[in-house]
Amino acid sequence: MASKKSASSRSGSAVSALRAGKSAGGSGHGPSLWENTKAVLFTVAVFLVVRTFLLEAYRIPSGSMIPTLLIGDWLFVNKLAYGPHVPFTAINLPGYDDPERGDVVVFVSPNQVDQPDDPTPTLVKRLVAVGGDTVWMRGGLFYLNGLPQRQGFAASQNPKGDGGFSHPLFLWQKPFEVKGTAAGDPPAQPTLDDWGPLVVPPGMLFMLGDNRYDSKDGRYWGFVPRENVRGRPVFVYYSYRADESDRPLPFLTDIRWGRIGDIIR
Repeated sequence: MASKKSASSRSGSAVSALRAGKSAGGSGHGPSLWENTKAVLFTVAVFLVVRTFLLEAYRIPSGSMIPTLLIGDWLFVNKLAYGPHVPFTAINLPGYDDPERGDVVVFVSPNQVDQPDDPTPTLVKRLVAVGGDTVWMRGGLFYLNGLPQRQGFAASQNPKGDGGFSHPLFLWQKPFEVKGTAAGDPPAQPTLDDWGPLVVPPGMLFMLGDNRYDSKDGRYWGFVPRENVRGRPVFVYYSYRADESDRPLPFLTDIRWGRIGDIIR
């Protein structure tokens, strides 16, 4: 009898343990500290792989690409397209595409001597010329290999600035100038609206902002090495009026709902 009662008691204890979510004879403790640590480390590793080699978020801090991109836009950047860069090295892995004229591109800027605190920022501009192309501007109109490249209607509505503005930074252009082209000889002093012709060296890219009179771009700091390219923006995943809102907490109260999901072209 005593043996049957003992067995019954043990059975009842096992059932109670199962109902409580514990295994019979177990300690009843949840996952160990090491198991939790492994889960966290795995999650961090996946995030770093995705961020390094596949997708990365990028925030637009300036108006240099208006109307394509607005201040306060947050983008997802496809890093795999042009070949992801291995951090802390000079290695770029192969991509499945090459940057083409007209692409909006994220890249590491050439050295900007006028901003020693941040001489090589990560920027986003439009690729307008590749190695071997001849480029110039006359009267604010950009020419590529002799053909005028008019901006779309939206970009043409951007405010016009002083096209005669010149800066000592423009003098980088001098060694790349060519004479005797359809554009005539280069101006003695390059300006925002009038410069070149220049020939883009092999392996180099030339970038301009869509908002031509409010863009510190290739006219100032020159050609971009192909290996400086970091990715191609895909779409806007979040946007708010960061520069023009008079509401408190605009990132919550002044969201541009109509821009979310916009494909970047």
